[in-house]
Order: sequence, then structure tokens, then C-alpha cells
Amino acid sequence: MSAKKSDPGPSSSLLEPGQLRWQCDPARFSFERTSDLEDCPIRIIGQPRALEALELGLSNRSEGYNIFVCGQVGSGRSTVVRRTLQGQEAGGDPPPDIVFVHNFEDPDRPCRMNFPRGQGRRFRALMQEARDSLAKDLPRLFESDEFRQRRAQLVEATSAEQKASMKEFEKRAQEAGFTLAQVQMGPFVRSQLVPLVAGNPVDMDQLETLVEQGQFKPDEFEQLQETFGVLKNEMESLSKQVRDLDRVLRRALRAMARDLALPLVEEAANEIRESFDVENLDGYLDSLVEEVADNLDMFREDDDSPEAEAQPDPRARKAQVNRYSVNLVVDNYQTKGRPVIWEKTPSYRNLFGTVDKKRTEMGEWETDHTRIKAGSLLRANGGFLVLDAMDLLVEPGVWAALKRTLRHRQVEIQSFDPISLVSGVSLAPEPVPIDVKVVVIGTDHIYHLLYRMDEDFKKIFKIKAEFARETPLNDDELMNYACLIHKRTTDEDLPPFDKFAVAAVVEHGVRLSGRHGKLTTRFSAITDLIREAGYWAQKDDADTVGQEHVREALRRRTYRFDLTEEVMRERIAEGLVLLDLQGEKIGQVNGLAVLDIGDHAFGQPTRITATTAMGRAGIIDIDREAQMSGSIHTKGVLILGGFLRARFAQSSPLTLTASLTFEQSYGAIDGDSASCAELYALLSSLARVPIRQGIAVTGSVNQVGEVQPIGGVNEKIEGYFDLCKLHGLNGEQGVMIPTRNLQHLMLRKDVVEEVQSGHFHVWAVSTIEEGLEVLTGLTAGCPGSNGAYPLDSIFGRANTRLAQLAEEVTKFGPADTPLR
Repeated sequence: MSAKKSDPGPSSSLLEPGQLRWQCDPARFSFERTSDLEDCPIRIIGQPRALEALELGLSNRSEGYNIFVCGQVGSGRSTVVRRTLQGQEAGGDPPPDIVFVHNFEDPDRPCRMNFPRGQGRRFRALMQEARDSLAKDLPRLFESDEFRQRRAQLVEATSAEQKASMKEFEKRAQEAGFTLAQVQMGPFVRSQLVPLVAGNPVDMDQLETLVEQGQFKPDEFEQLQETFGVLKNEMESLSKQVRDLDRVLRRALRAMARDLALPLVEEAANEIRESFDVENLDGYLDSLVEEVADNLDMFREDDDSPEAEAQPDPRARKAQVNRYSVNLVVDNYQTKGRPVIWEKTPSYRNLFGTVDKKRTEMGEWETDHTRIKAGSLLRANGGFLVLDAMDLLVEPGVWAALKRTLRHRQVEIQSFDPISLVSGVSLAPEPVPIDVKVVVIGTDHIYHLLYRMDEDFKKIFKIKAEFARETPLNDDELMNYACLIHKRTTDEDLPPFDKFAVAAVVEHGVRLSGRHGKLTTRFSAITDLIREAGYWAQKDDADTVGQEHVREALRRRTYRFDLTEEVMRERIAEGLVLLDLQGEKIGQVNGLAVLDIGDHAFGQPTRITATTAMGRAGIIDIDREAQMSGSIHTKGVLILGGFLRARFAQSSPLTLTASLTFEQSYGAIDGDSASCAELYALLSSLARVPIRQGIAVTGSVNQVGEVQPIGGVNEKIEGYFDLCKLHGLNGEQGVMIPTRNLQHLMLRKDVVEEVQSGHFHVWAVSTIEEGLEVLTGLTAGCPGSNGAYPLDSIFGRANTRLAQLAEEVTKFGPADTPLR
């Protein structure tokens, strides 16, 4: 590709190659390769403000001093929080163990107890031992000679009383001519009164048949019926008396069993009682003793004990035994200091815990205190819980519950599943008081959104740890960058970097920061560059990563993401998008914008045109009238009218109709970085002075003509350079930027090299006057003592044209009015 040199314009505005890029001197590093670094501690880079906030929030256990860590993704927020918490984790006393036990008075509200660290599992073990011991000792007690003898005495006494009553009744029945016959009724045998006729028992129904047949005297039958009624009532009364005696016997047997078993149960409970000094333990053990003593049938192995009202169902027996189980929901046995929990999936059940349910063979849902599960908040009790803000907010019901928990400082465990259709039985465990410091990591946008929209947020998260996007560039931070590279290459088995490669990484860090004298804190991007540069070095079989590998990694990364940019350049090259890169045109200038497609940002040139004519409509912004521009762009256009009035309407009214537009723009436009280009096009049209089309313009302007800095200056210059290079550099092309953007320049090496060769140029201007001189080769003009501009200057020509338009429009009277 051939290129010729041409007059680059005023030398006062033309930038030297050394001004286009800040360069890191490798001599600032005392090592040759990063592998030479022996003592290289990894420090937290550039976040003194955030560190101070973290220290305050983590050390202050007062209510509401939870921490919201906000900053750009990839700025090392999680790494800083993790390292800071490592120092906090070792300090402080370990939190207590948390157990849940059955509530014998209100089974739907399990009781909570706190035990010193490591004592929860000991309590559970002792309770298990006590249960196993009672399961062995109580059946032995029921089989002991003493128990059998005492039971036999009670049974015999009751049986004797029942037999005596029955014998006396049988005697009276025989005297009245009746006897007791045993009658089979299904599976049961019952006693029945039967009259004796000629010494033989005859059923009353049979006698009635004999009376009807004349074989038995009616008066004798009536006598028997009367006696039968009396005896039957006596027999029913006797049966009730027998049943009452059976109930008394069962109560006596249970009382006897309770008296014999109670010392064993109390002894087991007292062993546990003496092992711990825990609040509410005595009350629980007292209730437990009473419960076991009242339900000794659960420990009996015989099926026909007289005192057993009914044999327990196996499921009921298991449920009864579960009542004596201990649920250790939080076990801090291995916790050395304050716990630090990173909850990666903050769903409701993972964060607050839950009460699980199980389905029985009958299809019913059931649960008990042993199915209570702890969440992250309980496991982090006494310590720290770290959450991601976005994960937290997208989970149903979690944010409101977290606020409620932190506000009341207690966790309520409940069965909550917003997508489940099963309600069923559930429990309401006793709330657990907590002392936990919550650290939420999120973006600035999420923080400000919550701060504005949620009135509770500022009360609960009183500490804001804001991560800076950049840090001052000094020797300490340069060394920190080198240590970061050393650690990454060591941890990931990459070749070491020489000091020239380290300098190249630092230069990229300066570019990402956006200005000289600063380094980016987007360490994810820096780390990716380290990995990719190491990859290209390994691909070259190099033992050391050099600056050429860093440049290759940057070039390849751009290549992977710039397909959209390449397609748009090709559209311009093919003439589908009209753009002049050489020659001169009146009322036409190339403006520059930055398109950000998410993973890649690039400069995109666009043609801006202006026309002026007779009329009173003022400056018409076609994009605004088409509702395709934003408020900032509209403001920029209105400023142009202020500039024209300040320059040309001090002695006569400003009377014209002008129109401005971005040609072939079919999307929304916003921002004021093209206001300089629009003003240049407008002045060119008024003064009838052509503008050099090889020069693209960026910058905003104020009403007094000062050129103001803009964003994306590197992307804009590089985007226009790539387009010009595609067409062929001719030495007349370049970009004009605001002088105040000099501190932001970090152009690619190839752009700097072409500038050094004279094939491409970059100008920096501070005022509109300086910019006009670069674009037209003419002076803008300064007003003389009479306030008039020189006639051959751009402002003089524009002023003359405005006067002509004003004079001519008065000949036709009212014309067009400003559009709204």
C-alpha cells in the first residue's frame, strides 16, 4: 500500500507521536523476568477506600452495620472480601451449636437450645445413649421377678374380687331357676342367662314356642320372664362392675410400672442434666421424664400385658421414639473462630433453612423436629455471610425475608417452596436469635436502585464499600502488577513474563483506566490478558512471555470480537454508506461516534451535513424532529444557537433557517460529542468555505466556543484509522480531538507508527477557532476595534452571509417559523 505525505495543517495543533501513547519504561522494574521475584506478596491494589469501609463494617457488630460491596464486575471485589475475612475469621469466639428437640407440650412448635461449641453432638450422643439404655433396661424391668410378682398380686386380687361377685350372682340365679351358659357369638364367647326346665337349660325363645304349642304353662313362663328381667339387669350391672375393675387394674398396673420405671428414667435424665449448664435444658428433661413415664408401652416387648390398652402401631412406636431424638442443626465442632459462609445459591431454603416433609405409605405428608434443616444464616451465626446481590434478588421471597431477618435479628425456619403445590402439615420451630454480619456483593447500579427504591435498605446496609475503577500509577502499584503476573503464571503454570512484557501489560492497564497516571482495577481483564499472552508464548515454544506476545494477545482478542466493526467498514468501502475520506466539501464533515456492542467498543465515522438558507426557523435538528435523538444531543444542538448568537447577533438579529443531520443514521442518537462537528459544518455552509474530508472530528463545544473533552477517544481515532488504512492512507487523513483529551490517549502501536511516518495525523484543539484553521486552512478571524471580523476570515464571511440573509428575508415579510 502506498502513501504520500501532505501538508498536515497547523503545526501548533499537530501532535507528536510521543503524545499519542503513554509508555511504561521497563527500566522501572528491577527484575529481568517475573520468575526472579522471590518475596512478592500479593497486595490489594488501589482500594484504600473500600478496605477502610470493610474494616469498619466487619469490626462493628452493631445493628444495621451490614456491608454492600459495590463496584465494576472484575474489579476484584470477591477476592478483596475473601482476604479481608480471613483476618476476621481467626478472631472471636466460636458460635454455639444449635439443636432442636420435641416440644411435649406443643408438638407443632419444636424447642431450640444452644450449646457451647462441640457440646451439641455430645448432648445428642448422651440422649441417644439414654434412649438405648432405657430401651434395654425398661423391658428387663418388666420381665423382673419383682415386677411380675407385684403385677400378679394386683391381677389376682382383682380376679378374686371378680370371681366372688360372679359366684354370688350364679348362686342367686340357680336359686331362681336359671344358670349361666357360655354361648359362641362369632369369634367371642359370652355368658347368657338360661332358665332350667326339669333340670335342663332351655332358651327363652324356645320356651315361648312351647307355650304357644300348649306344652308349657303360660303363668310359669310369665314368672320366668319377670325373674329373667331382674337377673339380666343384675348381670349387666355385674358386667359393668367387672369392666370397672379391669380399668382400675390397668391404672394400678401402669402406676406400678411408672413407680418402678421412674427412678431409671430420672437417673438417665439426671446424668444428662449434670453434664450441661444450658438454658431451658432442665425444663426439657422434666417434660421428657414425664413423657417417657407416661408412655412405657412403647418400651414393652410383650403383646398381652394386662396394663396395655392396645398394642402400639409400629409407625406410632417409631414416631414416639423420634420424639426423644435430638436434631443438631448447626454443629460448630470443627469451627475455630467466627464462621465465614459463602452462599453461592441463596434460595429460600438454602438461606433460611426449611422443614422437610416425607410421604407415608398411606399417601399422607408428615414431619417432625428431626426434619428441620439449617440454612446459611444459621451456619454463619456469630460470623459472616457473603451473598451475591443479583442471585439474592432473583430468588422468590428471599429479599423480603432477609430484610425481616436482619431487622429482627432472628431466623424463623419454615417450610417455604413458592413453586410447590403441596401445603400439608408443617411445623413452626422456635425462632433462633442470630448475630451475623451479611456482606452483599453487587454492582453500583443495583446499590443505587435499592437505595432509592427500598426504604429499609439504608437502615440494614449502613456500610457501602465502593471499589474504585482505577488506582494511581506509581512504583508501588507497578510492582503490585508485576506480583499479580508472577502469581498468575505460577498458579497456572504459564511461562514467566520478562520486564518488557510486564510493561506492555501495565500499558494496557493504563488504557483500560482511561487516562494517564492511572491503572485499571479491572483485574479480570488483566488476568485474561496474562493467560492469553502466556498461551501465545507457549504456542511459539517460548520460555518467556515477551511484549510481542502481549501485543499478539491483544490483537487476537480484537479479532475475535470485531466482526461487527469489520462488516461496517466493508459497507463504507463498498459505497453502501456514503463517506468521503479525501477532498474538500462545503457544509460537510466526518463526525465520530463510539459503538459499544457489549464485548467490544469501536469508533464509527458518520457524515454530518448542514445547509443554510433564508428564513426565520433557526437551526433545525432533523434527527430531533424525527424523534431519533436523545436529550443530551438536543442540548448540544441548542448550544450551537447560543454560539452563533454570541458571535454574530450582537448588533443585529440572527435570522436564518439551517438544518443539521447525521446522514444515513437509522438508529437513536444521543450525546454531545458531535456538537463540534455540527458547528464546523454549519459555519462552513454559512461562510461557503470547504472542509477537508480526510479529517474526522470529535469533541463537544460550549456557547463561548471552547472545545470540551469526550469519551472513547482512543476507539474513535483507531476506528477512523482502520477505515482510512482500508482505503489507503494518503498523508492527508487524521482525527481532530479536544486538547483536554490528551491525557486519555493510549493509541495502538500501529497507529503511532503511521503517525510517525507522516501517513496519518492527530490534532488537538482547544477552541472552535483552532479547529476551523485545521479543517479549512483559513483563520477564523478576530473582531477588530469596531467589532467587525476581517472580511476574508471565516467568521467575517459567515457574518456577511448572515447579514445578507437578514436583509433579504425582510423583503418577503414573515416566512417560516421555528419548528417545535
